[in-house]
Amino acid sequence: MKSYEVNFDGLVGPTHNYGGLSYGNVASQSNSQQSSNPKEAALQGLAKMKALMDMGFQQGVLAPQERPDVAALRRLGFAGSDAQVIQQAAKEAMPLLVASCSASSMWVANAATVSPSADTADGRVHFTAANLNCKYHRSIEHPTTSRVLGAMFADQQHFAHHAALPAVAQFGDEGAANHTRFCRTYGEAGVEFFVFGRSAFDTRFPAPQKYPARQTLEASQAVARLHGLREEGVVYAQQNPSVIDQGVFHNDVIAVGNGEVLFYHEDAFLETDRMLAELSSKLAKVGGKFQSVCVPRSAVTVDDAVRSYLFNSQLLSRPDGSMLLIVPEECRGNERVWQYLQGLTGSGGVIGEVKVFDLKQSMQNGGGPACLRLRVALNETELAAVNPGVIMTAPLYDSLTQWVERHYRDRMTENDLADPQLLLECRAALDELTQILKLGAVYPFQIN
Repeated sequence: MKSYEVNFDGLVGPTHNYGGLSYGNVASQSNSQQSSNPKEAALQGLAKMKALMDMGFQQGVLAPQERPDVAALRRLGFAGSDAQVIQQAAKEAMPLLVASCSASSMWVANAATVSPSADTADGRVHFTAANLNCKYHRSIEHPTTSRVLGAMFADQQHFAHHAALPAVAQFGDEGAANHTRFCRTYGEAGVEFFVFGRSAFDTRFPAPQKYPARQTLEASQAVARLHGLREEGVVYAQQNPSVIDQGVFHNDVIAVGNGEVLFYHEDAFLETDRMLAELSSKLAKVGGKFQSVCVPRSAVTVDDAVRSYLFNSQLLSRPDGSMLLIVPEECRGNERVWQYLQGLTGSGGVIGEVKVFDLKQSMQNGGGPACLRLRVALNETELAAVNPGVIMTAPLYDSLTQWVERHYRDRMTENDLADPQLLLECRAALDELTQILKLGAVYPFQIN
């Protein structure tokens, strides 16, 4: 039976703005309060999805959240009509309104952790929505995320869904941004690689001093238990605390893996040699041959990696066995990074080609190609059981492009977020989107 890695990209929401909400994310903070272009952001994301589909990769779409989140503002004490809630929040607590309007759900690498059926005890694909409790504006996402994923992967014979972990610091979970799977083929048993920034209970693990470590060891272990993963099919590794303090807020900012290959920076992990040996040993037991590609700090510094998002890339397997690396335009703009990539593709190694995409709107807010996609490994039967409305096709691309053109503004500032009309525009857009993607009622305004 054939198997695939399907990339479900987040569709950028209508309130895409540069709120500077993510402490520890250099791009998010450095571009705070600049004017954004939601229409351009959504179209850039859709262009990447279509390009990958045209290259023969399986591609899907994950819907954005309802924003502004008026219910979240009501829980914080703002009252009255929806318009009054927004106006009151704008007057009394603008940072809370900005948080309630964040379009951060576009970065669906943080939506959930996914384990394919070949790895799990019950032979189903398992999803655990990430609680994202390190940042308030993201911590309000998981209820809608769970409903959207449930509408996409509804067949309980093939798919199992778990609620987010307890929303406390000890179980901070950032989803697939800190999770990678290695395998010989997507349909065979593999090794799931969980990367954590700190331990909540074990003081032997060092912690960063400047920026928060968002993923805990305990959260990763809990997800592995929920998914029914075998001990011999799991490897845990700690991020280097010093790179977290340099702006590496998720592992996917400093490493990316696919198939049998890990592409990583020399400074990405603690106890790197031990971790590589464990990955190699465990993958060999399921028939795989682990390969690692280390980028030395002498060629690319951590600062280069953070500013170019070299590792926040998509590493995709091609039929001939080579791999394609999808990187943002910022990599070409960094001399050292681009020089390294030219040498990498010319070396005859496993990464044979690099393709560059313009994702400036997302990049300025702190998310690159890897942030924008959630990887789901599926066999033919499971792929057939996915809601077909969310699988990218040429007609769907056309429909979504026209939908964006109808509903999205081409400029967004903080002052625009205080406009109650924005909520009405967003609800009208999302109501139509659920019909296009055949999701049913997934948003609070559709349910309540």
